[in-house]
Formats: sequence, structure tokens, C-alpha cells
Amino acid sequence: MNKFVNILLGLLLALPMVAQVDSVALVAVDTVAAVVVPAPVIEYTMQRKTYEIADIKVTGADNYEDFVLIGFSGLAVGDKIEVPGDQITKSLKRFWKQGLFSDVKFKATKIEGDKIWLEIALQQRPRVSEIAYNGLRKTEQEDLEVKVGIQKGGQMTPDLADRAKKIITKYLQEKGFYGAEVQVLQFNDLNHPGYVKVAINVNKKDKTRVGHIYITGNEALTHNQINHVMKKTNDNHIINLFQTKKFVEEEFENDKKLILEKYNEIGYRDAIIVADSVTRSKEDSTRVDIYLTIDEGNKYYFRDITWVGNTVYPFEYLDAVLGIKKGDTYNLKELNKRLNEDDDAVAKLYTDQGYLFFSVDPVEVRIENDSIDFEMRMYEGKPATINEINIVGNTRVYEHVVRRELYTKPGQLYSQSDIMRTLRELAQMGHFDQEKLVPDIQPNPEDGTVDITYQLETKSSDQIEFSLGWGATGLVGSLGLKFTNFAIQNLFNPKSYRIVPQGEGQTFSINARTNGVYYTSASISFLEPWLGGKRPNSLSASIFFASQTGYSDRYYQAYEDLYNNYYYNYNYAGQSDYYQQLQESEADPDKYLRTFGVSVGYGKRLSWPDDYFSFYGELSYQLYMLKDWPYMILTDGNSHNLALNLQLSRSSIDNPIYTRRGSQFTLGLK
Repeated sequence: MNKFVNILLGLLLALPMVAQVDSVALVAVDTVAAVVVPAPVIEYTMQRKTYEIADIKVTGADNYEDFVLIGFSGLAVGDKIEVPGDQITKSLKRFWKQGLFSDVKFKATKIEGDKIWLEIALQQRPRVSEIAYNGLRKTEQEDLEVKVGIQKGGQMTPDLADRAKKIITKYLQEKGFYGAEVQVLQFNDLNHPGYVKVAINVNKKDKTRVGHIYITGNEALTHNQINHVMKKTNDNHIINLFQTKKFVEEEFENDKKLILEKYNEIGYRDAIIVADSVTRSKEDSTRVDIYLTIDEGNKYYFRDITWVGNTVYPFEYLDAVLGIKKGDTYNLKELNKRLNEDDDAVAKLYTDQGYLFFSVDPVEVRIENDSIDFEMRMYEGKPATINEINIVGNTRVYEHVVRRELYTKPGQLYSQSDIMRTLRELAQMGHFDQEKLVPDIQPNPEDGTVDITYQLETKSSDQIEFSLGWGATGLVGSLGLKFTNFAIQNLFNPKSYRIVPQGEGQTFSINARTNGVYYTSASISFLEPWLGGKRPNSLSASIFFASQTGYSDRYYQAYEDLYNNYYYNYNYAGQSDYYQQLQESEADPDKYLRTFGVSVGYGKRLSWPDDYFSFYGELSYQLYMLKDWPYMILTDGNSHNLALNLQLSRSSIDNPIYTRRGSQFTLGLK
């Protein structure tokens, strides 16, 4: 009996100890009772043993499918792993790299023989329920919301918070708030377990501006010259309304490069900024003072320039085109411009003659004292022939209308000047966005050809004007229609109509205006820029009619009385309103001036003195019909005017709206 009591007491004392085990498995002993067996203990100092995975279970990640996380772990049921081993370690690192979980554990819940049961225990990071930006304007907040990447419903991670701070800080520094402070705070959302509220607090402080710029070591350039060279970092004590005074570190780095470029332009090729520093101004905490120490080095000059690899042009001609002589101040920027960039550069000589693959490399071959010898190493290659001309993006005009403006044709030698001239003519048409005219040049070195694609973006330049009202003289209004892509050939082709027939690049306009009974006018004009479609010879025609009605004698007398009252300082304020009302009804249809006009013009592009010249001749006729019209020498009857207008003009502007280069002049005789 005592033996049985002792056994029962031992079992009762053991139960609390078993309940404290973290992971347990239930193993059936018989049909009546079960005992709790603790999870296997794995000592990492023990000898490795290979197990086959019998099962994998995921806990703590309710928002993800188990099979997705198991697949991400790289483990699968049936795999054999070593315990302890690096397969579990690698799988653990995969989860940590994602940053989506605040805790990741792998547990062995059961081991039987050579089989092991695994549990992946995860703890998810919280999700965002609300986001609040404090200290920013609405426009700033809208700009940053897209860049920061913190979204409602998304998980909040430390990396995301750090990234937000960096993005906001950089954004504010670019706006001149160099001392801005940013905090990203999280608060548990008591109404939504597993969620946090995010507060992004910004203290922009005052804009950081430049105080003084202190420069030492400069002799070739003055303080003002260096300050002028810098575009975004300027001394606050030098008055210049067109320069910025705020400090942005990135712009400061760019401005230092501009200083060295300026020194190189005046011959100081070895100039360097030895030291630079930015410190808070002692005079004003919102400003910074900048200190620059410059080592200018020696001033250099060009000496001998030799050409290597030239067969098309002699070196004397290349020297003349280059325009740099022995003894000129060393200027690498100017040298590169004269070789490759200017409209009359050396490279332009070759590219205009088909040498698309031409290149020239200026090499300093000798430096002696303050002089530098250059060797221009040239590769001329072979002339390239145009293979294909493609046009993409044109949805407004017929393709033949575009192609007739091209100065580049298949089979011709490649010419950079012809491409630029083509872009000019396409811009002059007015049917394409002039800032987006881009040629795509695709050279084919294997067969010495080149394909050119003109990428166009169509735009409408048609104009509609309409106004209508009621005034002192009755109905007042105007109607104007101008179609710049008209096609008179398609008048009887309804399929080509977009309000009117379009596609041929012709211009058709109609205008009508009225000022009640006193004035009416109407006009129609037409322009064909390529008469016959083969040559750029234009034909224009217009017709015009206007009618103007005079006032009655009674009105003139009343107006004279009003004038006399004013002249003798009488009180005429009330009379003025009366005569204004009188004007509204005193039109006299027996007094009028009517004008009828018609004109025909012909234009032609010339090839001499160059193909920027054009000639235009116009024959016009006007008929003036007057009756009791006191404003002209001829008061009654008809007057005829027959005129011949001749114009010689030249226009070489590159773009009719955003003109950058070129000139215009017109010489006329009528």
C-alpha cells in the first residue's frame, strides 16, 4: 500500500515540470492514458547526423500561404538535411533578407529514427494603418509620397524607415534646407492589432544659404569671376539677381568642376582645388561660409599641331579650319569644339562628305616648359551611303508630303548638314512638334551604309476663332477658320474628311467679322506650297470684301453741338449719354465705303546665291466703291488699284518658334 502511494505522489509532482516544456508531442501509450513527451533537444556540439524531413509546418504568418513560405525556405518534405547543418542556416538567412519578419525560428518538433519534423516559427512585422506627414507643405508631401514608398496596408520595416529618412533629407537639401531633421515614428494601433500608425515628422528649419565665399590661391581669376562661373553656389555679398544664394551640396560639387573647367579654358590645365570646406556662418546660423584653396599651376600654350591619318584634306586646310595657331592659349574645350562641335568644325567637313565613321583624337605628345604639342590622330574610314529613309509617328499628313521636304535621299552620300536642313524644313511645315524632331541614325559598318529614321510627333496647327456679342451698334462677332493641312484634291473623297479634306499640307482659311450695321467683312484664302507636287513652288489666292456704313447728317450735327458745349465749358454730361444713344440708330445706308479685293501669288525657292533664298510675286486688284464718304479725297464713285508686289527674301533660321540660330531679311518692291 505504501509503495502505491509513493508512486502516485511522484506522478503528481512531475506534472508541473512537464507543462513548462516549450514544444511537446503527444505519444499514445495505451487506449486509456497518454503521457507528454518533450521536444527533442539538439546540441550543436554533437556529431552531425543526417535526417529525412518528414513534415514542415509554418506558424505565425497568417497573411501568407504556407506552401509559399515553405518553397521560399528552400526545404521540402523528403529532403535530407544534416543536423546540426548549414541547410537550416541558409534557409534562415533567406527569411531575414526579406525584412518582412521581426523573428524567425526553426524548430525540430519531433525526431524518430532518421526522420525529423520541422516547424518554421515566424513573427510578422506590423502593417501600416495610417500615415501622417508633419512639417511639410501639401505640394512637398505629394512629391514625397510617391518616392518614400510607405503605403497603407504595407509592412513597415526598419529599412523602409531608414530609406524614407534619406529620401526626405535629400529632397529638402535640394531645396536649400541643408539642416533639416527627419523622424519616422511608429505607434501601435490599438484598434487594429498587428498594425501601426506611422508619423513622419519634419523640421525643415530655415533655408541654408551661402554667406561668404573665401578663396585663396587665385591670381588668374578674380573672386568675382570665380563667383560668376559657379551657377548654383554664389557669394551672398555680391549683388546679382540672376544668381542663386541657397546652398545645395550636390550643386556645390558641380560648381567646383565648373571652376576647374574655366581655368582650363584660360590655359591652366593643371589647376586643382587643394582644399574646400563648408562651415556654419558666425554671423548668421542659417548661412554657411565656403572656403576654397586653389592651386592654379602654370599657364600653357599651344605649340606644334600635326595631323596623322588624313588623306581627304591636306594638313594646311585642316589647320585653317581648326583656327588654332602656335602660341594661342591652351584651351582644351575650344579645341574639342573646333574639332567636333561647331557648325564649321573639322568633323563637319568629313560628315558632310559621307564620312560617317570619321573620328579624331587629340593627343598631347610633348609638354615642354609652358608649351604643348598635339597630334591629331584621325580615322577617316570610307564614305557611307544612305540605305533606307524611314518616317515614324506621322499620323497627320500624307507621307509623300513629308518626303518631299527631305534633303536626304536613298543612294546619296551621308551628310550631317542635309539631316539638319531636313529637320529645319520639317519644323517649318508646322505639322510636327518641333522640340521632338529627332533623327535616329543607324550606321552599318559592314556594308558602309546608314539607315535614317525621322521620329515625328504630329500636332494640329489648325485655328478656330469665334466670338459673338451684342453692342451699341447691334450684333458684334467674328468667325475665323484656318486649316493648315487642307487637301483640295480630296474635295470629292469623303473618307479623307476631318471636318474638311486633309492630308496635302495646303492652307485654307476663311474669316468673317461684323460690327452690326456699321461694318461687315469676309475673306477666303488658299495656299498650295508645292504646285504640281514635284517642286517647292507655291501658289496662293485670296478674295476679300468689306463694307463700312457712315452716319446720318443729323448725327454729325448733334455731335458738333456736343463738341461746342464741351469747348465752352457747358455742362454736357447728360447730353453725352443722349448722343451716344443717338449714335446707335443713326447709320445711313446711303453713305458707305465698300472694298472688294482679289490677289494671286507665286513663290519659288531659289538655288542661288544659296538655297535659303526665295522669290515671291503677287498680282492684286482692289475696287473701292464710295458714296457720300467724306473721309477720303474721292467721296463718290469707284476707284481701282492694280498692284504688282515683288519680294526677294532669305531665311536660314533653324526653327520658326524656338529659334536658336540663323537670320531673315526681305527686299520688296511694289
